[in-house]
Amino acid sequence: MEFLPFALPDIGEEEILEVSDSLRSGWITTGPKAKKFESDFTAFLGDPAVQSISVNSATSGLHLALEALGIGPGDEVVVPTYTFTATAEVVRYLGAKPIMVDVDANTFNICPERFSNAISEQTKAVIVVHFAGLACDMDAILSIAKKNNVKVVEDAAHALPTTYKGKLVGTLDSDFTVFSFYANKTMTTGEGGMVVTRNPELASRCRIMRLHGISRDAFDRYTSNKPAWFYEVVAPGYKYNMPDISAAIGIHQLRRLPEFHAKRVKMASFYKERLSGLPLELPPSAPSGDAHALHLYPVRIGHDAGLSRDKFIENMAALGVGCSVHFIPLHVHPYWRDTYKLAPSMFPVAHAIFEQEVTLPLYTKMTEKDLEKVVAAVKRVLGDA
Repeated sequence: MEFLPFALPDIGEEEILEVSDSLRSGWITTGPKAKKFESDFTAFLGDPAVQSISVNSATSGLHLALEALGIGPGDEVVVPTYTFTATAEVVRYLGAKPIMVDVDANTFNICPERFSNAISEQTKAVIVVHFAGLACDMDAILSIAKKNNVKVVEDAAHALPTTYKGKLVGTLDSDFTVFSFYANKTMTTGEGGMVVTRNPELASRCRIMRLHGISRDAFDRYTSNKPAWFYEVVAPGYKYNMPDISAAIGIHQLRRLPEFHAKRVKMASFYKERLSGLPLELPPSAPSGDAHALHLYPVRIGHDAGLSRDKFIENMAALGVGCSVHFIPLHVHPYWRDTYKLAPSMFPVAHAIFEQEVTLPLYTKMTEKDLEKVVAAVKRVLGDA
């Protein structure tokens, strides 16, 4: 029996040729293709005021964003418990304290009311996560943040090309938006991410800090009229730059993104039609007129299904279908649980979601036959329960 994996990247001949061109050119680290990818990304967002800074991961991007905002020891940053650990760990990199809050039962996104209630005199920022590619309630979040002088960072690892009230995520009124191009995302560079901001000073700080705190990028040093050997270290920075090999993939993945998204929409519609009526809670759609990126297809196993989430995943694997769970909440992991004395009772919504959630395969290399296999397996597992 052939096993259907949970996710696979969709890499075409154009990406392969572009990578080959980079290898032959001699520019394999950050160079002209990283610059082009950044320029193309800003053009895709459609807002010329936006500055795009390519990095080697979204985790790096979140770290750079918080550092640029001046987050440090004694500060608090509000994050949802229902997220991947990177959202919170970057707060710890800077010696600040992540304050976990519960999420909305329908969208799995951060609950604005709980965000508001978590704000203290030490709160300097909030990181919101657009779970699965569905936008958070940004009007409410931005309003609360503005009233309390709290900076807003969007963890948009799932959210390309998500829209909120007709505007692409990345062009909203937050301080930073950070995208991920990890292998299983809606587009990929293998490993990589993009930091987006309209603030020129914040953008400049990110560019400096992504490469050791050096005042000039390596590409600029080796292509300008100034002496190539001269540079100045102006801050203790990091090594977060995106190499041209990764950017070469991203240039073509970005061009294919509309095609990728259209296919994801079609596949999600297929699931919705074929899985309706089963003891499953299907994911919510985006509001009318807006786009859900559909990075993930999370479902909740109904209490009347007759089997646990774990047993469901085990039985699906036995039928040749790989599934996953998004996410194991932060408050369940030993480090976060023990360090901050967290318990499930503090996050009743997120914990209830976790105990029921399973993510079905949804990636653009899937065929209709693959989708049929997933649906048949789901029906068989639930029917055998």
